[in-house]
Amino acid sequence: MNPNVHTLDRARASLSDMQRPGRAEVESAVRTIIRWTGEDPDRDGLRETPARVTRAFEEFFSGYGQDPVEILRKTFEEIEGYDEMIVLRGIRFESHCEHHMAPIIGQAWVAYIPNGRVVGISKLARIVDVYARRLQIQEKMTAQIANTINDVLEPQGVGVIIKASHHCMTTRGVHKPDSDLVTSRMLGCFRDNALTRQEFLGMAT
Repeated sequence: MNPNVHTLDRARASLSDMQRPGRAEVESAVRTIIRWTGEDPDRDGLRETPARVTRAFEEFFSGYGQDPVEILRKTFEEIEGYDEMIVLRGIRFESHCEHHMAPIIGQAWVAYIPNGRVVGISKLARIVDVYARRLQIQEKMTAQIANTINDVLEPQGVGVIIKASHHCMTTRGVHKPDSDLVTSRMLGCFRDNALTRQEFLGMAT
């Protein structure tokens, strides 16, 4: 694996940690938002809301504290020469768009063709979660998942498809509740071989 994989991402994460405000500052910001809506943050129903929102945000954005490279580092080589497609289908995720911090709710299909080693299937789901639990746009998240699997596992190819509903356009703005966005990223033999790509697309639809 290239030792420089995601070095820039890790450097950015470290810088973010140095600049990250404390819990009290975050709760104060939530209180300000509550006041901005015209509500009283000290009334009974809202008194604990700043702390609750802060705890929720810790969960929503926990992906910044996880290293996707480390998740994929442990692999298995005793695979009896298996070299066919591996597909984990319908991985549900929740994310938030970086433009409005509105929910993105969707599913991911992740596939790769191994090159002498495989990774535990739960790790594929965890990679989706790591990138989902950050402020995102779907196109970038799709590429991040595929690129990380490709860089760390060095397989023959990787395919990722994501289908998601974006609340920034279903519950606000243009209000199109029945719409969803589909993105894909194909690398290696998934990009170069039309039959391989079609096989994956058939499993994901």
